[in-house]
Amino acid sequence: MDAQLAELLDELGEHGRTHDADKADRLERLRNLESESAQLLAVLVRALAPARLLELGTSNGYSTVWLADAVRSYGGQITSVEIEPERSAQARTNLERAGLAEFVELRVEDAEQTLAGSGDGEWPLIFLDAERPLYAGYWPGLVRVLGDGGLLIVDNVLSHAGEVAEFRALVAGDGRFSEALVPIGAGMLAIVKERRASGS
Repeated sequence: MDAQLAELLDELGEHGRTHDADKADRLERLRNLESESAQLLAVLVRALAPARLLELGTSNGYSTVWLADAVRSYGGQITSVEIEPERSAQARTNLERAGLAEFVELRVEDAEQTLAGSGDGEWPLIFLDAERPLYAGYWPGLVRVLGDGGLLIVDNVLSHAGEVAEFRALVAGDGRFSEALVPIGAGMLAIVKERRASGS
């Protein structure tokens, strides 16, 4: 990452923290990913180099910029979904400032709509950072659209453990998946879909 992009990310990170500090209503907050979590996410993307990845929960694009810089290194593409048009517009502006807009398709739609419109096994990597109480309802769609051997990363599993408890129970009870809790930032859960044996 070059110095200019690092400076922009520092600026966006500070803006997110300042913006959220006095917002009592969580829906008014940007709720950006912590920088250490974003760094880990970007490293995983660089290591796995998925041709396409899906981000559910764009907000103002802080995490999207991190992801876009990662996919730029090998020519990948991102689809990032946000239900709030104003937030998606902010993300577009920030991606343009970063010179990374060409690597990202921004969609204004509900995450469930995105999952329903995705093909079976379409996504090799999904980053989920949206409305946590809805995650359990997303699970069947996530199972269907995540490719074999694919990675699903979920944020806020420690900071909002109660809100994701049902979701985590679904993951733990599904023998097709392996998981690992990464205790950085707000807590990230890495979930891998097992590869099917050849011929099955």
